Amino acid sequence: MSDTPMIDQLETGPWPSFIKDIKRMAAKNAMCKDLLGLLEMSYKDKKTHWKHGGIVGVRGYGGGIIGRYSDSPEKFPNVSHFHTVRVNQPSAWFYNTGALRYLCDLWEKHGSGLTNLHGSTGDFIMLGTTTDHLEDIFTDLSEHGWDLGGSGSDVRTPSCCNGMARCEFACYDTMNLCYDLTNEYQDELHRPAFPYKFKFKMSGCPNDCVASIARSDCSIIGTWRDDIQQDNAAITEYAKGGKVDIANDVVAKCPTGCMSWDGSKLSIDNKNCNRCMHCINVMPKALRPGKDKGAMILLGAKAPIVQGALLSSVLVPFIKMEPPYEEFKDLIRRIWEFWDEHGENRERIGEMIVRIGKGNFVEEVGLEPTPAMIKEPRSNPYIFYEEYFDEE
Repeated sequence: MSDTPMIDQLETGPWPSFIKDIKRMAAKNAMCKDLLGLLEMSYKDKKTHWKHGGIVGVRGYGGGIIGRYSDSPEKFPNVSHFHTVRVNQPSAWFYNTGALRYLCDLWEKHGSGLTNLHGSTGDFIMLGTTTDHLEDIFTDLSEHGWDLGGSGSDVRTPSCCNGMARCEFACYDTMNLCYDLTNEYQDELHRPAFPYKFKFKMSGCPNDCVASIARSDCSIIGTWRDDIQQDNAAITEYAKGGKVDIANDVVAKCPTGCMSWDGSKLSIDNKNCNRCMHCINVMPKALRPGKDKGAMILLGAKAPIVQGALLSSVLVPFIKMEPPYEEFKDLIRRIWEFWDEHGENRERIGEMIVRIGKGNFVEEVGLEPTPAMIKEPRSNPYIFYEEYFDEE
């Protein structure tokens, strides 16, 4: 009979199992063998046997290493330490085979050999090593041009979609911005100095392929501010032979109802378009993003940890996102200064905005309010206008 009957069941389903991968590594790595035993005990006892054992890291860095310790070192000594190392990934996760081979070889030498590509923040995740290996891992990574990612109350590793490298809809160069922000905010990334974590995620168009609107404190989503580019001849081709049912598959599904189709001509009321991308995705040869391209800045997304889940909401409807990005960085500086002063411990910036009110936040960071900033229709009927009181 197997020593791990409960976790063995995870291999019986229709999908690949992480247990199979751990077992493969356990044949040559004692840490993975003990990991299987600890996981089996956790399933049996219906509780985790990992504990928080304090802060661990490399000299000079406050982030990048997540300390993990077992509460049963006498039973499973090889996972008494099982630290995670976050490695700052290349923009849009473009690796060559040499880079991947190096990282895998490094981890088999210094750790469990188990990796996670990629963590929700975006980093290349190396799972399981001991405290005495951390400095050697960091030295080796640094000598080969790699750096640690973010962890703790700091800027987390910026991440982006592949943007102009592979996507025809990209409205700005996501990879260049991701690389620029990573280098610009090295101190904030490596040395925690905020009330809580802060994540940048960059999507080249409103399709938002990195789900920044749900997972990042600062979402930078490509958009345009002129009219959708429209090729009427191509629209006719889509309509011929029923290739696309424009009335039902395009017009009827427009969330703002800004489109109409008379059987031969598609009309778009661009002033009411909310850039959902649906029509462009259905007819990419006929419709394209406008020519005046840039990005919208949204703020405040988070998962449900301290408070419930939040989606980010618009802070800047349009900004020309071009190097050296000084206008954007100046805005980030003002946001951080206000958050540093008024944020509470372990309070994400989105939670602070909910607590103090978005109107107050917008005023404090020096922006002019616009209708696009409204997160939801007015729910409080007791609205008072400052101009009224000034007149009184």
